[in-house]
Amino acid sequence: MSTAELLKGAAELFPGELVTQAHVRHFELPAGAGRFALITLDNGLDHTKPTTFGPQSLANLDAALDQVGREASEGAIVGVGITGKPFIFAVGADLKGVELLKRHEDALAIGRGGHEVFKRIAALPVPTFAYYNGAAMGGGVEVGLHCTYRTVSAALPAFSLPEVFLGLVPGWGGCTLLPNLIGAERAVSVVIENSLNQNKQLKGGQVYDLGIADALFDGADFLEQSLLWTAAVLKGEVAVARPEVDRGEAWDAAVARGRSVADSKVHGAAPAAYRALDIIAAAKDGDLQAGFDAEDQALADLIMGGELRSGIYAFNLVQKRAKRPAGAPDKSLARPVTKVGVVGAGLMASQLALLFLRRLEVPVVLTDIDQDRIDKGVGYVHAEIDKLLLKSRINQDKANRLKGLVSGVLDKAEGFADADFVIEAVFEEMSVKQKVFAEVEAVAPAHAILATNTSSLSVSEMASKLKNPERVVGFHFFNPVAILPLLEIVRGERTDDAALATAFGVARKLKKTAVLVKDAPAFVVNRVLTRFMGEIQNVIDEGTPVEVAERAVEPLGLPMSPLVLLELVGPAIGLHVSETLHGAFPDRFTVSENLAAVVKAGKRGFYVYDSGAPELDPEVAALLKQGDTVLTEEQTRERVLDAVAQEIGLMLDEGVVAEARDIDLCLITGAGWPFHLGGVTPYLDREGVSERVNGKPFLAPGVASVPA
Repeated sequence: MSTAELLKGAAELFPGELVTQAHVRHFELPAGAGRFALITLDNGLDHTKPTTFGPQSLANLDAALDQVGREASEGAIVGVGITGKPFIFAVGADLKGVELLKRHEDALAIGRGGHEVFKRIAALPVPTFAYYNGAAMGGGVEVGLHCTYRTVSAALPAFSLPEVFLGLVPGWGGCTLLPNLIGAERAVSVVIENSLNQNKQLKGGQVYDLGIADALFDGADFLEQSLLWTAAVLKGEVAVARPEVDRGEAWDAAVARGRSVADSKVHGAAPAAYRALDIIAAAKDGDLQAGFDAEDQALADLIMGGELRSGIYAFNLVQKRAKRPAGAPDKSLARPVTKVGVVGAGLMASQLALLFLRRLEVPVVLTDIDQDRIDKGVGYVHAEIDKLLLKSRINQDKANRLKGLVSGVLDKAEGFADADFVIEAVFEEMSVKQKVFAEVEAVAPAHAILATNTSSLSVSEMASKLKNPERVVGFHFFNPVAILPLLEIVRGERTDDAALATAFGVARKLKKTAVLVKDAPAFVVNRVLTRFMGEIQNVIDEGTPVEVAERAVEPLGLPMSPLVLLELVGPAIGLHVSETLHGAFPDRFTVSENLAAVVKAGKRGFYVYDSGAPELDPEVAALLKQGDTVLTEEQTRERVLDAVAQEIGLMLDEGVVAEARDIDLCLITGAGWPFHLGGVTPYLDREGVSERVNGKPFLAPGVASVPA
């Protein structure tokens, strides 16, 4: 089948493609270097709709290559360049089309179609140039790898091969061409390590330093400088020297390192990284066609697997649903926020003050019970601003301005009299929080929103003794505040739409992923995690060895084991949340006597790290009182997953969130739950747990799974 026929068939499966055109224009290069053809990839929309490659888009590029191929053969042009529209080079395959595929042979056609088109670039009888002018990801990076030379803009903000992050492999040359260009060690960093490190992006300068691009130019006149450089290359005035690739032991060592990175991130639970590493390993002999064939096969297999569908589902949650929170009131109801008050000056309160200051750039005032605490809190914010200045993230003027906007006072009346938004981050005890809110209500303006950062207490009860409970809203951040995107926005029984709309408006400015949750015990993330961790703890308390319970959930590929997570959260906080939930749901949430003993002993966790690896602390081991019921890893995993599926089912029945999608969005953005699982519900559906526990799946067929 010809490339045109292959792409025509694929296009019929994807009628809704946002089509990219491949415009060809000609001009004389500077310094008499000759006539040149430049292909510009452009979908006709601005940078908010990045250029992608679906079947029709590939067909358009194929047609452009027909034209420039003829011209090159006739001697009418001396070279061909490829660039993108303003701010965007190209961001790879159109995932909306991938979601629609139902058959392995159709998935195989997508892989082959891309390869057949891109290979034609390398086969042109004249030198080819990729000008990475803006964001380049996936297939956008790969189309440039097929060119003879590459330049990159110093202003380029994002460059990556994110496929492994989503559950795919770089399947249009990335696994094969990149290690042959820059060596296996650097290629493994880009394809595996960056991808599994929350899809880390490279900047233009880094792309050049890695040797992916041959020249780096300023963004302001990037194309002009690239064309001057192109002319010099074609005239022989500039020779591009690339270091020789080490095809010996260094290649094998790089692949081995990649496997250890994958093991540490996904614990063998997701196939994409390992498939990519197999192709990189095989690319050592430089047989490009064999590599391309292997990419096609891996691409087709993974497209028809649950991991990719879950990865796309997770991607859509974070990129789309997060921007349109379910149940959020009309934006027009939101009130302006020109000053923020923070009750408390401890670490959490100081982190919140820094975030509000940096994102809103309005006055932020902290209060606490003594001046020393206040000074320490303001000092923390100043020190963090100094760090940003040191890293050149902000300039001196901005640093001075931000420092001038933050202050601390003992008197709440002085601090909050003109505040529009006051958030408390004090001790997690209802009486303390009620007292704080009563004090704030007495001095803050009538329109001010009163927000609580509580992790598990009732927002409605907290507001119940106020004159105006309608302005109280839950605003639950996750630690570390600067890193985790989730913000659970909790509507109390009497919270009004204006308060809620203001909360969502502030969340947007803070660049947080806001999810509306009902005022139910521990909201979403802490409730799911506490049930998950509680069942692990129950199994240990009943007699299963700690290491067996920990290993049991490794197939989920979680970012850390349950007891390491407990250490991060803090055993005392974990115990407090389990006590709160035991009070609300005593039949399902237990309070572990062993965990209580660990907290009483002042231990920070179950492990010591003297050897560099986590080992059970002998002092903790001596505290543990275990029964004689010993479960296997499989029995433990089944019991833990059944508990999680039951709890999520109950949460949905209670209307804690609008849909299962919101629980997944919360776990991905608030607890670092893996993308390749799609959060948790697609995994529970795929493993048959949802059906076994609740009698039905959480998601409809074709959502986070291959369509029937």
